[in-house]
Amino acid sequence: MAQFLHTMLRVGDLQRSLDFYTKGFGMMEIRRRDVPDGKYTLAFVGYGPEESNTLLELTYNYGTEAYDQGTAFGHLAIGVPDVYATTETLRGLGAKVTREPGPVKFGTTVIAFVEDPDGYKIELVQRA
Repeated sequence: MAQFLHTMLRVGDLQRSLDFYTKGFGMMEIRRRDVPDGKYTLAFVGYGPEESNTLLELTYNYGTEAYDQGTAFGHLAIGVPDVYATTETLRGLGAKVTREPGPVKFGTTVIAFVEDPDGYKIELVQRA
């Protein structure tokens, strides 16, 4: 059986990104692999063991502080119990809020959009 394993984002400051995803979303660092010879570090974060959860791979390439994201990537979507409270927590961590919390146009689902420290867009979706 196939399984969706992870999504990888390149980040300019690994600790800053780890703090954002662990403190802002309650994710845990599942594992890390530092490869000095290759000049990169991989940190995998998520909500549980990778055998049963999809993870987010944060890739830090030594010496690279920023990336051109292009126009192909859309956003990550994360379900949270309270979009309003999560938005405020993330704002307190320095996240840029690009869409304030509220119902979707012509619907009732509550969403918000924020950007992580590297500018990746994240949709917050209200989940019971």
